[in-house]
Amino acid sequence: MLTINGLSKTYSNGVKALDNVSLQIPKGMFGLLGPNGAGKSSLMRTIATLQEADSGSIEFDGIDVFADPQALRQKLGYLPQDFGVYPRISAYDLLEHMAILKGLSNKGERKEAVEGLLAHTNLYQHRKQAVSGFSGGMRQRFGIAQALLGDPDLLVVDEPTAGLDPEERNRFHNLLVSLGEEKVIILSTHIVDDVSELCPNMAVLAQGQIALEGNPIDLTERLSGQIWRKTVSQSEANEIEQNLTVISKRLFAGQTIIHVISDDAPQGFEQAPANLEDVYFSTLNQLRQSA
Repeated sequence: MLTINGLSKTYSNGVKALDNVSLQIPKGMFGLLGPNGAGKSSLMRTIATLQEADSGSIEFDGIDVFADPQALRQKLGYLPQDFGVYPRISAYDLLEHMAILKGLSNKGERKEAVEGLLAHTNLYQHRKQAVSGFSGGMRQRFGIAQALLGDPDLLVVDEPTAGLDPEERNRFHNLLVSLGEEKVIILSTHIVDDVSELCPNMAVLAQGQIALEGNPIDLTERLSGQIWRKTVSQSEANEIEQNLTVISKRLFAGQTIIHVISDDAPQGFEQAPANLEDVYFSTLNQLRQSA
């Protein structure tokens, strides 16, 4: 169990990235959903002991993370949003180098771990290629391989599928699912489908605060019977926005599909089954209205 209590962080330029964030994160996949600039990466970096918070606490399996960050690092695997690699160094050699840094000093055990992780991430056949020449999806899978060195109990992945094509994204999803439920796995993303497909528990982080948390199915059911949709022109969409609570607009086959939230059926709209995207956008809309 990862326990975050009252976490706040303000940067030197005055940006308040985290504002009294509190979460209880159990074993299994946990989705942290939020728009760009919401504070997700700041929270991930703080959990990963890469920066200190101004106030609050983090505990993991009895470890006070701020008092003993090294103890947490022994149990941590981290895949940042962006990571650099050495040029012209093969996947095998780079992963072995990282394994040494991680403390895998026994040569036989290190070889077994490196080869096993390259196989698990479907990169063994590419082990002699330079990671700098990998595709985006292959680099992300290599990132998971390095994060899994030492069999960590806490795995933090920050925006792992951003920029991946659909095939690589599905492959990456399957890889995350294969890690099982024995680890605490935090998936930080702005992509709603990542959370809806993978995570039994989630939270929405916006403006540095936890705006919503719970089970995606339960959260979606709360909106049952309140979501309405209509295919409209752009001019109609602008007019509807003046009179109804619009939570999303999206294009499909060149047409604009608009979703509104209402207890009663607006004229000309049909009822739509609620989904996690509706939950997410309605939450962000409420925040904007209250700001």
